[in-house]
Amino acid sequence: MALADAVMAHNYHPLPVVIAEAKDVWVTDVEGRRLLDCLAGYSALNFGHGHPALLAAAHEQLDRATLTSRAFHNDRLAPFCEALARLVGKDQVLPMNTGAEAVETAIKVARKWAYDVKGVPAGRAKIIVAAENFHGRTTTIVSFSTDPVARDGFGPYTPGFETVPYGDLAALEAAVDDDTAAVLIEPIQGEAGVIIPPEGYLPGVRELCTRRRVLFVADEIQSGLGRTGETFACAHEGVVPDMYILGKALGGGIVPVSAVVADRDVLGVIQPGNHGSTFGGNPLAAAVGHAVVRLLETGEYQQRATQLGSRLRERLDQLVGHGVVAVRSRGLWAGVDIDPELMSGREASEQLLDRGVLVKDTHGSTIRIAPPLSIEAEQVDWLVDQLADVLEAAGATRTQ
Repeated sequence: MALADAVMAHNYHPLPVVIAEAKDVWVTDVEGRRLLDCLAGYSALNFGHGHPALLAAAHEQLDRATLTSRAFHNDRLAPFCEALARLVGKDQVLPMNTGAEAVETAIKVARKWAYDVKGVPAGRAKIIVAAENFHGRTTTIVSFSTDPVARDGFGPYTPGFETVPYGDLAALEAAVDDDTAAVLIEPIQGEAGVIIPPEGYLPGVRELCTRRRVLFVADEIQSGLGRTGETFACAHEGVVPDMYILGKALGGGIVPVSAVVADRDVLGVIQPGNHGSTFGGNPLAAAVGHAVVRLLETGEYQQRATQLGSRLRERLDQLVGHGVVAVRSRGLWAGVDIDPELMSGREASEQLLDRGVLVKDTHGSTIRIAPPLSIEAEQVDWLVDQLADVLEAAGATRTQ
């Protein structure tokens, strides 16, 4: 850790642990401690560390071809895109690498669609976003962030975005005008603390976008691919957006893979030369991504997230009033608000680390719990037991 502090820029404030090995839901640090991973790479490790099918796909492809660039076809890309499009229920896939790259891609597609199809005058296309959003770290994306830590000091900012409160349909409708190209939202706000919108909000967004001829763009980078108990979080309310933005778990925890998925009347506005990526759609990424789609096609992981998510929520609810102020969850994804008079989210995370559990704090007093979907019921119970012990010990100390 001392070496890392000396030679690495401090763009993160990691917990004091150095991981050396990982398998399924467990990681081992350089001191030999075995730790239960309840962050799962912010959902990049939905299938656990080193899933055999994903490793096999990667190993096989490493011996064949890893990178060709999009100057040529490769034999892995079209099958991957066909399978992903079928899983999503859309016509076309635009493959990229990172989540932020996919968000930037969706922004470009939405603007070009607005000019070429909707007829918005040049230079006037507007995209509406939600407050407390997290879509990435590029200069364009932080331009519409409301988090001062992520945004301040990186101007001048990219214009063309309008921010409204998350979950507020009236504010969203008031913001939509003839120049609006898209509404870009997370169906569940992860970085904000696993914030679930009010019932009816997502269907309301869908209806408004359809009525006003605006694209509904759903950032499912963290919430998608089984995490919430459905393949996509939008499905909990029967909503189908015009564009899905996917990432994290699409790479199986092995390589960065992201994609924008939409129908041909939307993605068809992109023509050769409009957009590209040297590594986007490379053979290794396509092979791993295709293996991820195969895992999701079985429905096993969605079912596990539903069943074990119910168990996690039931156990966490028992802590409300005993050091926990509130719990928000969907599937195997929970935001737990710790009583700030007891400890901060960072302190809770550090104390859980001492007890063999890895979680991460956000927004002061909140911790996020998002284990791999391969976690077992007894492991769910054990992680909640550790949190209960941390809270009980802190409460006893405070009353002394």
